[in-house]
Amino acid sequence: MSGSVSGLEGVWRDVLIMARREFGDKAVEQWLGQVSLVGLSQDLATLVAPTRFLADWIERNFGQALVRMLGHAEPEVRRIQVVVQDRVLRAPIRLPEPAMVAPSAPAVPAPLPETDRVLNSAPLDPRFTFDSFVVGKPNELAHAAARRVADCPDASFNPVFLHGGVGLGKTHLMHAIASHLQATRPGVKVLYLSAEQFMYRFIQALRFRDTLSFKEEFRSVDVLMVDDVQFIAGKDSTQEEFFHTFNALIDQKKQIVISGDSSPDRIEGIEERIRSRLQWGLVVDIHPADYELRLGILHSKAERIMATHPEIVLDPKVLEMLAHRINSNVRVLEGALTRLVAFASLVGRRIDLDMAMECLADLLRAAERKVTIDEIKRRVADHYNLRLSDLVSARRARAVARPRQVAMYLAKTLTSKSLPEIGRGFGGRDHTTVIHAVKKIESLRESDGQLSEDVELLRRMLEG
Repeated sequence: MSGSVSGLEGVWRDVLIMARREFGDKAVEQWLGQVSLVGLSQDLATLVAPTRFLADWIERNFGQALVRMLGHAEPEVRRIQVVVQDRVLRAPIRLPEPAMVAPSAPAVPAPLPETDRVLNSAPLDPRFTFDSFVVGKPNELAHAAARRVADCPDASFNPVFLHGGVGLGKTHLMHAIASHLQATRPGVKVLYLSAEQFMYRFIQALRFRDTLSFKEEFRSVDVLMVDDVQFIAGKDSTQEEFFHTFNALIDQKKQIVISGDSSPDRIEGIEERIRSRLQWGLVVDIHPADYELRLGILHSKAERIMATHPEIVLDPKVLEMLAHRINSNVRVLEGALTRLVAFASLVGRRIDLDMAMECLADLLRAAERKVTIDEIKRRVADHYNLRLSDLVSARRARAVARPRQVAMYLAKTLTSKSLPEIGRGFGGRDHTTVIHAVKKIESLRESDGQLSEDVELLRRMLEG
């Protein structure tokens, strides 16, 4: 097996070439680019990484692939071990003679610059940029807050907490902030990771009794970004460390950006002291995409697809149909278009309504959440603390009439029922009453913030 430094470097270069083909340039630069091959002994390949977190991550996520790739160059390789650089410097690994490195040659790469050691972030998706983020009314505040952090991380809003359901753009904005800062302000130390990764790295620090390095890494950054913070709910030790990290960075006037699946006051299992700190700064709710935003997202994705697949013919009516029919999740929406394009390119068909209905039959059935008038009335009555009979009664007091109008508005926008059918569902009212209610609520949503929030909350609960 190869034992010289040049031999090991050549093997590793070949592995990196194969890894770039399989995982892409970004993943290789972010993770494997910091790793070196330092030994080949019998069936074992020894790699060295700068940190314990990186070593464990590579073994867990790239281990099998690296064994396979190393096997192309050295067929005897059946397993790998990834050791930490500073430990190698203190106590060189004892390998059988063929894999030993000559004393005159360094066994490991030179220590990384401090900035690179700090920027041990999770990989960023190159697709998730501000340019590819489609802005609409449901997400405009979140987008503005993210741009403010990316353009001027001066901690004027600290922390920034983005929350919303699955597939609404939280992670997209987090990646966009980090990518923008890395591209425009390379001197700013940005650390982006999920709450799960934060916990894992903390556990590893405890395991190897190296909490000091953990604290130094997390408290020396300029911008800390933690995705899906609800993951640490109920995990007391991790919450304790997160609390102290949070306070240390706030005291240093460093920027913190956090995302969660709901607002801080609704995350169960979070300590009250953490909950209150998450509410210190700017809390932004990303609402579900409305029809206009869904259509805009589809048009944006379609333009990118057409730029690389000019042979694809897409009927614009298909985008309108998808925006109408799939309203729960932007990821599902984009996935539907991706499936159509793949189908069209494979069978050579034009993407029209008939083809879309055929190709997406299962997806469209699953997306059809049947909201009924009775369900709307129950939700509205519960929300406004009314009896169900109040909504169908002749009472005209504002405390009853306004919720009734809200319910009619939701019935018009969330069901396929006709105006006369909706009117009959509310005590036999005339269709003109329904029209008046819909127009009234549409008008009030422009001027009454509280009512607009009530309507949006009810809509989300009904569609959820």
